[in-house]
Amino acid sequence: MPSIGVFALQGDVREHLHTLTALGADAFPVRRPAELERCDGLVLPGGESTTMAKLARTFELLEPLRARVGDGMPTFGTCAGMILLADRIEGGTSDQETIGGLDVTVRRNAFGRQVDSFEADLPFTGLADPVHAVFIRAPWVERTGPEVEVLAEAQGHPVAVRQGHLMATSFHPEVDGDGRVHRYFLDLVG
Repeated sequence: MPSIGVFALQGDVREHLHTLTALGADAFPVRRPAELERCDGLVLPGGESTTMAKLARTFELLEPLRARVGDGMPTFGTCAGMILLADRIEGGTSDQETIGGLDVTVRRNAFGRQVDSFEADLPFTGLADPVHAVFIRAPWVERTGPEVEVLAEAQGHPVAVRQGHLMATSFHPEVDGDGRVHRYFLDLVG
């Protein structure tokens, strides 16, 4: 099985590590560039996207992340991770940085505040049964580039997308115990 790193400076790291390990991956936290070098693939978890980007810069991970994603390393972003992979952000701070690579425009906190968090069962391209999606202060995709495939929608907006080696969901597949969305990602890596 592939070696999958989980960006571990902030966010729901433990849940992703648990899900990936349960699927047989060699999953480990990534906090330094040397750990990033071990990765066959990477997960960018949910958390707070501006904080995650600032910490990545502080720990000298931002440029190595951009380089690895640009060189084709399979990467899966969930919630804040989707924002980090997006080429464009609406509703972000004026100085907000991203890793980029995913040709989408993402709206931060699109579904509302924490009290507006919700769950829904969504059809997901490539999976036979709906995915139980947990949305917590989640973004959605406003616009997609021509190479981006929409995998799932909620309330009329894309909430799961794929572009080549990059995949992102605005929901948290690591909290439902299902594992199918992570398996989908592992198949991209494999």
